Amino acid sequence: MSFLRSVRPSNLIILTALPFIIYLFISSGDYQRSLRAILGVENGSSAFVPGFLALAIAFASGIAVLVFSRAKAPRPRLANVAAALNLAAAAVLLIGHNIHPFIASVVANGVDPFKSTLIAKGVTPRQLTEAADLMVRGIEAWLFPTYFAITVIGLGLFFLSKGRGADDRVRRVARWLIGLVNGAGLVFVFFFAHIAFAAGVATTIRAAIAAYILAALMGLVWVGLLQLRSTVKTSLYFAIATLVLALASGWFLMQPRDTYVLAGTLEGKVGIVTNTPAGLISAVRFGQYDGAPQTETPVRTFVGPTEALASIAKGEGVSAALLPVASAPADMPVLWKTEALNDRDRAAGVTVAVLAIILGLLTFGGYLHQRHPLAIGSEFIVDTIRGIPMLVIVLYVGLPLSGALKDATQGVLDPPNLMRGIVAMALAYSAYLAEIFRSGINAIPVGQVEAARSIGLNRWQTARLVVLPQAFRIIIPPLGNELIAILKDTSLLSILSIRDITQRMREFQSASFLPFAPYNSAAIFYIFLTLAAASLVNMVERKYDIKHR
Repeated sequence: MSFLRSVRPSNLIILTALPFIIYLFISSGDYQRSLRAILGVENGSSAFVPGFLALAIAFASGIAVLVFSRAKAPRPRLANVAAALNLAAAAVLLIGHNIHPFIASVVANGVDPFKSTLIAKGVTPRQLTEAADLMVRGIEAWLFPTYFAITVIGLGLFFLSKGRGADDRVRRVARWLIGLVNGAGLVFVFFFAHIAFAAGVATTIRAAIAAYILAALMGLVWVGLLQLRSTVKTSLYFAIATLVLALASGWFLMQPRDTYVLAGTLEGKVGIVTNTPAGLISAVRFGQYDGAPQTETPVRTFVGPTEALASIAKGEGVSAALLPVASAPADMPVLWKTEALNDRDRAAGVTVAVLAIILGLLTFGGYLHQRHPLAIGSEFIVDTIRGIPMLVIVLYVGLPLSGALKDATQGVLDPPNLMRGIVAMALAYSAYLAEIFRSGINAIPVGQVEAARSIGLNRWQTARLVVLPQAFRIIIPPLGNELIAILKDTSLLSILSIRDITQRMREFQSASFLPFAPYNSAAIFYIFLTLAAASLVNMVERKYDIKHR
């Protein structure tokens, strides 16, 4: 009875229904297939489980040694158990033969399948070629012995150097060695390695955690900008920066124009040469010039003027071309002649002009209200983001904004869809987390800040040692709520074709035509994910002794 009283009433209902849910998934083939599809279980992925568990246990036990050996709350028995487990797992990595399939799967799914020569073509799921498999085995032959040696040396130095003076320094070095190696391995296995037996769940959880951490960092930035104080020098510097940007924009927009002519007849298509200004292309297509037809004109793209003129001469359906005046033949009739700024200078000028306008408005607003211009900008960002639906932000960042970034950098910066979705969700949730951080900081009495200043602490020390520790205790419950919300909102990333739980559910439903099983399975799994997150939040609250009314 005491256990039942400790369970929340809502969770008690789910706990009561758990046997029925388990029976449903065991007895129904439709629900089994739905669950496999939603979780992202690939064919033959059971062979990867031993390798994943061995690596996860090895790295997690190494971190557990440091956690249980903390000076504030040491637990020597648990630390010894964790050390023994770490050594045993390292030995399994050294002598075990079941680790390689997981490593090979991680490598095969970590490279570009279209460009890499490591992948066997036409094989699903992805597999390495024989040469690539031998290369991976060669890397494992020195990597796992190295990890075993580091584990033995690190744990030996850590446990044998208990004392003072030089021994403490050796112990500190051992702590850093164990922490860096196992921490890096743990992060890689849980956040970057391909998990073939739970790809959908891994994508959902990784996206939620990454977006949450990034949103928290961005929220702290917005709050930090709100705390900035305005001075006369600040206003002067921002005014000068606005003027410089305005002059730079004018310089770009006043560059010499290029002359273009539309030569030929409009009986067929119009040839468009690469790097022609986009405004001229639209004018030709939609008849936005003198003497243009009322209907839309079909166009065809060519690499250069030579190719366009050759197509006209061969009679391939192209009867005119929009060309630079220097490339236009003298014997072709000119339908339209105009001047235009090239797209590079135009885009740079418009971008700098927009920045100058924004900076000027922030400077003017700061001057009127005696506030720092960046504080005005931070407040504007928070208020604006909170007024835009999450789905709109995901679509805007994931499609046009990322496309513009790719075009501006000529393909150098082309983030994958998952990264686009993470950034979009982080940007959206940063506004809400910023308000949570701000309310927590404002809840700290001003007298404590004044007392910290009176004993000689600067602003950074006051924030780090006095304000933030107390504010963190206050904001744990709302931060937990945002974690649960962002975990559920990862379902919106399916609009970008990110294969999370929701996207895999949609794919399986469209292929199987089952009416209820895919949706019920996804809903049940999301419920258990959010319950696990809520339990984690409750555990953190109990650790910091946060009272519930």
